[in-house]
Amino acid sequence: MSNIITRNIPNSITSCNLFCGCIASYMAFGGDFRMAMLFIVLGAVFDFFDGMTARLLKVSSPIGKELDSLADNITFGLAPSAIVFSLFKEVSMPDFLSGVSEYVPYCAFIISVFSALRLAKFNLDERQTSSFIGMPTPANALFWSSLAISLHENDGFMQAFNALYLLLLVIVMSLLLVSELPMFALKFKNLSFQSNKIRYIFLLVSVLLLVFWGITGLAAVILWYILLSVITYKKA
Repeated sequence: MSNIITRNIPNSITSCNLFCGCIASYMAFGGDFRMAMLFIVLGAVFDFFDGMTARLLKVSSPIGKELDSLADNITFGLAPSAIVFSLFKEVSMPDFLSGVSEYVPYCAFIISVFSALRLAKFNLDERQTSSFIGMPTPANALFWSSLAISLHENDGFMQAFNALYLLLLVIVMSLLLVSELPMFALKFKNLSFQSNKIRYIFLLVSVLLLVFWGITGLAAVILWYILLSVITYKKA
């Protein structure tokens, strides 16, 4: 009996991630971006602990891997797509897109498609054990939720940010998900500054951005993460 319970603990945690993703999507379609972000963050917490729990209990299984990818695509793929879909309804539409304005918001679901591709690629790519190739889906989801809050709560920003900019950003961020750009992970093997220079620099600037801008600064943090990964890649 205890073995059955132990085997299902990681999958139960993964299911909590999936549950959070469903709620986040619902909140996003309703335009409640702060609640959507809250449940995305909760989903990310569950996503962190399910793998850790499986390793600690030594109960990793093929079904757990498949369930994890499904849950991640809902929380970090569908939920940000729902956020962007709602944003398209709020931003202004350029005149040359007026004829297709009712169809443009559905481009938001490109994020879900590329998130699924990213997750499938991650499952098969043996290079991504200590770092990432392409942007992680949780980072993408946090970017969109933070950006949505910034736009939604700043009238001047919302008026300047039209549907064309949003569409271009969807394409760029989606391509980053499946790109071959190496991106560092926040995994510390030791506390040495020399060994973790990039990580410490990233964390220092990120803290400053969050202090100045609060929760809306998360979008800037993700952009900083991408920029630092690009700089690091060019140096390599």
